Amino acid sequence: MKFNQFNPMVISKDAVPASLSRRTALKVGAGLAMTSMFGLTACGGSSAVKVSKITFNGMANPSTDANRAMVYTNATIDITYNDGSVVKASPLSYKTIYRTGDVLKDPKGKDILAGGYFKPDGVTPIMDTSVAGKEEQFYSDSVDGTSLLSLPASTVPGITGNALFVVTQFEYKTSNNAGASMYGALPGPIAVVALDQNKTTGELVAKQYYNVPTESVYGIWIPCGGSISPWNTHLSSEEYEPDAWSVTKTGDAGGLFKAFSRNAFGSETAANPYLYGHVPEVTVNADGTAAVRKHFCLGRISRELVQIMPDNRTVLMGDDYVGGGLFMFVADVANDLSAGTLYAAKVTQTSAAQSADGGVFTVKWIKLGSANSKEIEALAKSVWTNPNGLKAENIIDVKTVATTGYSAVSLDGVAEFTKVQAGMEKAAAFLETHRYAGIVGASMEFTKLEGVTLNAKDKVAYFAMSRIEKTMQDGVGDVNVKKILSGGVYAANLNDAQKDTANGAINSAWVPTTFAVPDVAAPYVGKLLGEDIAADADGNTSAIDKISCPDNVKFSESMRNLFIGEDSGYHLNNYVWAYNVDTKTLSRVLSVPAGGECTGLHPVDNLNGYSYVMSGFQHAADWTFKTPAQDALKAAVLTNYGPSVPSGSRTLAKRAAVGYISGLPVIG
Repeated sequence: MKFNQFNPMVISKDAVPASLSRRTALKVGAGLAMTSMFGLTACGGSSAVKVSKITFNGMANPSTDANRAMVYTNATIDITYNDGSVVKASPLSYKTIYRTGDVLKDPKGKDILAGGYFKPDGVTPIMDTSVAGKEEQFYSDSVDGTSLLSLPASTVPGITGNALFVVTQFEYKTSNNAGASMYGALPGPIAVVALDQNKTTGELVAKQYYNVPTESVYGIWIPCGGSISPWNTHLSSEEYEPDAWSVTKTGDAGGLFKAFSRNAFGSETAANPYLYGHVPEVTVNADGTAAVRKHFCLGRISRELVQIMPDNRTVLMGDDYVGGGLFMFVADVANDLSAGTLYAAKVTQTSAAQSADGGVFTVKWIKLGSANSKEIEALAKSVWTNPNGLKAENIIDVKTVATTGYSAVSLDGVAEFTKVQAGMEKAAAFLETHRYAGIVGASMEFTKLEGVTLNAKDKVAYFAMSRIEKTMQDGVGDVNVKKILSGGVYAANLNDAQKDTANGAINSAWVPTTFAVPDVAAPYVGKLLGEDIAADADGNTSAIDKISCPDNVKFSESMRNLFIGEDSGYHLNNYVWAYNVDTKTLSRVLSVPAGGECTGLHPVDNLNGYSYVMSGFQHAADWTFKTPAQDALKAAVLTNYGPSVPSGSRTLAKRAAVGYISGLPVIG
């Protein structure tokens, strides 16, 4: 046997580096040294045997219904020490912290439903009354952006180990008990769960659940990916900003935003669409409660998340849209996103038309404007609440046919013709960012440009392009590549001394200047590029040993691995992958229940001597392709993730989980 993270006293001779005695290793494993059990420190303290690197040994695609229906891994790692010794095939495992639908305790000791939906006041539950006799509080089946945080001190009662906090946002509720879609119809919850980290094993146990009130920021609509700021806050998102023009001029034909407004505030017209599509920031308090504020000056786009550079000022953002762009914000002051300058990318394709490798591009930046959060919030509120204030048509005019003086743009793949009203450039830049960026010449052609992460050592940012299609391959505009529905991960080199297209200096040393899928040349042949195939026996239409529809991407500096989480309708099971940027090795390390999406990806290199890769999932058993065996598989998924506390209809509902990959050592 090798080291067992949750039973560190189980050690065998072959697991101990040659330079350590079994006696010393036992002391370290028992937590008597000042490092994790993998950071093997000699007792004298003058020298140490430490982990220098790990190598992931990927797992095969799960082949049984039992494994396909659960969060599954049998991946292992090889652990190399700085004395040259190696521990082979140390097992990884998955640990669940909690599942939505669980009943936990709030800071007052009262029962609270994990993932439960509340009014923006944070305390009034929103009830599902769609089926008589099965009335219950709505709770999410869509765990998403997750941050594991440590604070200098904690006052949460009952913690016997180290106090940690996991912040999780819940993207949406798939359907009500009657089966009707609830996507986007409820205010998005954000929860802080206080964790007890076992000092000996590193295991994380939920102790307290706090639902963050969002009334002060007008509620939150469709929170998706998230990240941790350098100043230790959780940066949330509001994906798919509501189209204010549609809401005000055409009556919001889809009805999603009206339903949100009704469920959050009791009226279909109470919510102002311009107050959504921004960046919420959650600050956790020592007692496990938290407060949230919104930053209104980073552009109103369909951002998956933001990634802040090491200068604590430069923010890179994707745009989960059809006909979306690449955006950058440079804050005026470090550690503060409340004011700064917004840019949109203009790309030039240097690869051949209809490139099969995703395309190669150089990047220039168009300045959209400078603003502070308070002034944009005031503009947004004036649009809606002041009868004599601005309206959507006062900011920008939209027509559906070509018109002289109007610019052709694509809004989520739909062509339209727009014009900024006189003097409304700042309002358009920050409240109608998609349309304005297209008008001023930004390359608004990317499709579902989602997560973004940073490799600081190499000054490279990675972006998940979930699908490469439509506006990227239509032969129109700046981007013209071959369709790859399976998508790919792009890399951008980051540089200093850059100027915008108007020759203005960009006050950042972390500016993307290139954009391409890395390692497409032999011998690596595009391991970060998906491959579309004819359906196999399981219905997969993406090659099973390549990534498909990457969504979450996060980089570990110490592991030197890019972690990739899938959101694919083309893999029956979605996977978490580890890509070593030095060896160019791609390893499958986790699969989530069939039909589910990998979410909340977040590697943690060292918290109190332990490493984790946070990973959850959402909407298990949700797939559209079908083979004869999949009815049994769907039943197996619902058996694993349907049961809950024995009350109401939660015994039949789909659920989601917050958890982590364990068994990882601290490196260095």
